[in-house]
Amino acid sequence: MPPIDDLLDGMDLGRNRRVAAQLLESAFALFSDHPDVLDLKIAAAALEEMREAFKMFAPFHDIPKVTIFGSARTQMADPLYLQARQVASLLAEAGWMVVTGAGPGIMQAGMEGAGREKSIGVSIRLPFEQGANPVIAGDVKYVSMKYFFTRKLMLVKESKGFVCLPGGFGTLDETFELLTLTQTGKGLPVPIVFLDTPGDPYWETVHDFVGRQLVERGLVSPADTELYLVTDDCQTAADEVIGFYRNYDSIRFVGRLTVMRMKQGPTDAQLAALNERFGHLCTNGRIDRASPFEPERKENDKLDLARIAFTFVKHSYGDMRDLIDTVNSFVVA
Repeated sequence: MPPIDDLLDGMDLGRNRRVAAQLLESAFALFSDHPDVLDLKIAAAALEEMREAFKMFAPFHDIPKVTIFGSARTQMADPLYLQARQVASLLAEAGWMVVTGAGPGIMQAGMEGAGREKSIGVSIRLPFEQGANPVIAGDVKYVSMKYFFTRKLMLVKESKGFVCLPGGFGTLDETFELLTLTQTGKGLPVPIVFLDTPGDPYWETVHDFVGRQLVERGLVSPADTELYLVTDDCQTAADEVIGFYRNYDSIRFVGRLTVMRMKQGPTDAQLAALNERFGHLCTNGRIDRASPFEPERKENDKLDLARIAFTFVKHSYGDMRDLIDTVNSFVVA
């Protein structure tokens, strides 16, 4: 087997060369472990379908996306179907693309609301389902996955917002994994909306369960309920997703620092208020203004944006959401 560097020579990898070498090293290490053939099949299939999904999403990298979760069994006459279609329409009109699991029910409703041009589908191959819904079938913005774990990765990885409508085990699995990723910091802060219909309190019931059984038992923090919004109004749901980025843009970790980028930075008074209210989020020091850091400059990563930086305690993501809401309250010129 030729050295890894020889395999990579001649490929235009740029700064990705180190990670590419790491990927090949892991693959060769897997072979040397003499795995069972089933293990090799799982690894090969997972890598191949992730490659297909990455390639499918790549042309739309700079367009904001929202993922809609919900039941495949919801019928067209159900008010939930109309609710999914309406919220997707509002978000598409605001320039967002809508990502769903590409199946029937809520997924099809979301794509109908967004329209084929602004829809992206990531389906799962199941023996009792018949592929993509008619809105997205045959489109280049559609990919089919064998494994739930790779599908969930792609439903979450590319999106900057999430709207969850009622559903069964699969919807609850997707929703609570999303909450877990956000609560633990394995995923970046994002707007998460639980959307009911008037008079049908599915998510209100889930929220009540979280409060009575999880918060009261000390299994999650009271602030963790700030990670999501429960509403039965489509405009409120759309505003929650869009408004999350009114001033706040993104977070990047540079060494031990958490760097929050925003369109307009805080005034002296606003910075003082941030430290008074959120100083407990710092392991040491305080929240300060910052200029782009060296890794950001090397990658030309949002250099035009204002920044604050602090050493985040990394276990209070509900409070981090509150900090983002406060940053969004700053007046944007």
